[in-house]
Amino acid sequence: MNRPIDLVIFDCDGVLVDSEPIAVRTHVRLGAEFGWPLTEAEVMRRFVGRSTTSIGEQIAERLGPDTAKRWDEGFRELHAEAVDRELTVVDGIEEALDGLEALGYGPDRRCIASSGSHDKMRHTLGRVGLYERFEGRIFSAHEVERGKPAPDLFLYAARSTGVDPAACVVVEDSRFGVEAARAAGMRSFGYVGGLTPAEWLTGDGTVVLTDLRALPALVAEQDGRVAHAAGN
Repeated sequence: MNRPIDLVIFDCDGVLVDSEPIAVRTHVRLGAEFGWPLTEAEVMRRFVGRSTTSIGEQIAERLGPDTAKRWDEGFRELHAEAVDRELTVVDGIEEALDGLEALGYGPDRRCIASSGSHDKMRHTLGRVGLYERFEGRIFSAHEVERGKPAPDLFLYAARSTGVDPAACVVVEDSRFGVEAARAAGMRSFGYVGGLTPAEWLTGDGTVVLTDLRALPALVAEQDGRVAHAAGN
C-alpha cells in the first residue's frame, strides 16, 4: 500500500491560474525597456517559479538595485492590468478540485504554497473565483527565509497545517517547485500543460501529467487508503 496523503499542496501560478504567459510577456517587455533583452525562454529559465526577491536579486546584479526596484514596480502594474483583462483558470483545475473533494480531499486537506505574494494571490485567485476555495490556507514565499528551490516554503506549509512532509504531495509546474518538493521530502505531480517542458520536471518522486483532470485519480493511486477503499 502506498503512503497516505493528508495534504495536497498546490502552486498557484501555472497550476491554479493561467498567469505564467502574462508574467513571461511582462518580463520580456520590461527587459527590453531597461536594457536587458530577454527571450521568453530565458525568462522561463531564470524567473518562472522563483520568488519576487530572487528575481529582484538577479535583476539588481545585472542592472543595479535602483533599476531592479523600477522593474518590480513596472511588473506589478503591468501584470495587474493584464490579469484584469485576460486571466483565466488553468484548464481542468476546477474539475480536479471537485474530483479531489469527492475523494475526501476537501478544504482541510489542501493548501497553496506559492512564490507569489499574498496581495498578488488575492488578486489573481479572486479574479477567477478560486480564492474562497483556499482562503485561510495560503502560504507565500515572502513568509520564509528562502524561496524555491529551497524546501522552506513547503515545509512551512506542512508545519502550519500539522502534516508530516512525507504525507504531503505537491502540484507544481516549475522545475524550481519540483526541486523544492524533493528537498522537502515530498512527492510531487509536475504539470506540463502550460509553458514548462516535461524534461524540466521529471525526476525522483515526481509524476508528470498533461491534464489536471487526471489529478484525482493519480492522487488516489498514491494514497493507499483511497485506492484500497475504491477497490472494495
